[in-house]
Parts: sequence; C-alpha cells; structure tokens
Amino acid sequence: MAKGSMASSMRDYLRPGKDRQPSQPLPSVKTDLSTLPSDGATVVWFGHSSYLLKIAVKTILVDPVFSGNASPVAFFGKNYPGSNVYGVVDMPEIDILLLTHDHYDHLDYKTISQLRPKVKQVVTSLGVGAHLERWDYSPEMITELAWHEEAQLEGSLRFTALPARHFSGRLFKRGQTLWSSFVLDGPGYKLYLGGDSGYDTHFREIGEKYGPFDLALLECGQYNQNWPYIHMMPEETAQAALDLRAKVLLPVHWGKFTLALHPWYEPIERVSLRAQELGLPLVTPMIGQPFTIGENLPGNAWWR
Repeated sequence: MAKGSMASSMRDYLRPGKDRQPSQPLPSVKTDLSTLPSDGATVVWFGHSSYLLKIAVKTILVDPVFSGNASPVAFFGKNYPGSNVYGVVDMPEIDILLLTHDHYDHLDYKTISQLRPKVKQVVTSLGVGAHLERWDYSPEMITELAWHEEAQLEGSLRFTALPARHFSGRLFKRGQTLWSSFVLDGPGYKLYLGGDSGYDTHFREIGEKYGPFDLALLECGQYNQNWPYIHMMPEETAQAALDLRAKVLLPVHWGKFTLALHPWYEPIERVSLRAQELGLPLVTPMIGQPFTIGENLPGNAWWR
C-alpha cells in the first residue's frame, strides 16, 4: 500500500516545507444553494472532496467536511483560511448524502451529525453505515453498496458502486469497511464520482463499460512518491479522465487541507498542464462557484 511507515510520514509532515500552506486566504464565492437552477446539472465545489450536485430537482451532497479539520487531532489537517466559508447551516435539504469511504477527510463526524435533520437518504460503501447508525442515522435511511451493486433512489437517480484502489479506516482500525467510486446516472447526465484511488486499469474498464461521462470528479492532490498505489499523481488524474471517457475533468482533493508534502498549489498546476497536453477540457471553479455541466466552464487560475 505504501512504501513509508506512518511514523516516518508524520515526521516528514511536521518538518517545514515550502508553500505547503497558502500565504493568504483563498478566494471564494458565497452562493445561496437553495436557489440553484432546477434544470440541467449544477456543481458547487467546497474544497477538497466535498461538493454539491443539483441534477434537475434533486440535490446530492458528497463527502462533506465542514468542521475545519480533516483529522481526529487538532494539529493535523486544519483547513486553509478562506476555504471553509460553507457550513451545515448553508446546506439546503439533501435528497442523497453520498459518502465514498470512511477516512476523516471524507467522513467527518461533526458535519455528518449536524446534517442529519436535512438528509433524506444516504448512499455509501459497504460497512460505512455502521458509523452512521452510531451517529443516530436510522438504518432505513442508509443504502450500502458493494462494488458493482446499484441502487435506484429518488425515482430518477441511479448509483453504481465501483472499484477504487485505496483503503479504509479510522484511528488504528483499517479494512473494516469498503471504499468505492460511484457512477451517478441522472436525468440526461452521467457523472463519475471518483472518491480516492490510485491509478490502475480499473479506470479504463469503467470507461469502456459505463462511459462516456459528462463530468468526472477525480482526486488530484495529497500524493506522495511513497504512496503510489493509493493516490494518483496529477498527470495520472488527467490520464484517468481520458480512460474514463470523460468529457470534462473537475480535479478535487486539493485546495483545503495539507495532508501531504507538496506545495498546496502544485496539484492543480500539474494536472492543468497535462490536461492541456492531452486536449482534455478542465474546469477549475473557485470554492463555492457554481457551474452548469455542458454550459459554463470556469477556468481561471485563481490559485495564482
């Protein structure tokens, strides 16, 4: 899984590094999420791997982390200034809460607990529901999927759980739950929601069976040469989008937390360059900046 130990990785993380944090608060757009259009498919990214999808009249919230921290300890994984302008109070009613796996930067206890009154249903990977039930979510709300299983929910939304090359675990327990990517079929749109994954042949296999996709949301950031199998390098993110037969790539898993050793802006710079070389359309919204699939594609290099 990884070439370096957890202890050595933590020592490296605690050493000073160049540009590991932004030098000033990140720019953002504050949007009234209750007024998003009810036709088409709109995406709002909240930094890292948290985002909201409005497909027709259905609202899907993916891997929300609004507590300000992506870790069980305060000194690790604190959000960048300016990146946490959205919270639970800003969320509309959620038709589907989608949780890809149980790592702290994707499954946040404080956020998930506070969201419960707003959530109608949850879709997640096999085993993750046990966390939610301990946090007072009723079993009737939760749909767990193993790889290649699908569920039709809210009438017009079909979710299919698919393989990813990653792992699961909270604190010292690993492998108690599954981790997944998801295909979301909605009215007139098909999206690939990548979760976390290293690069491998599964992207091409998924693209051949389920593609093409109107949009792929793929991890791009928090990588390390010692973790080649569980996170992608930015160039691999662009290649994965091509393998998936994605029309547009939205790079996520960056822009909110420092969980690796690279400069905070390096992932988006590298994936942008590779996407340009490959002729792959890329969308790079600011945090909170809505865009509609097939229409406007924000592409400003706001991180510079």
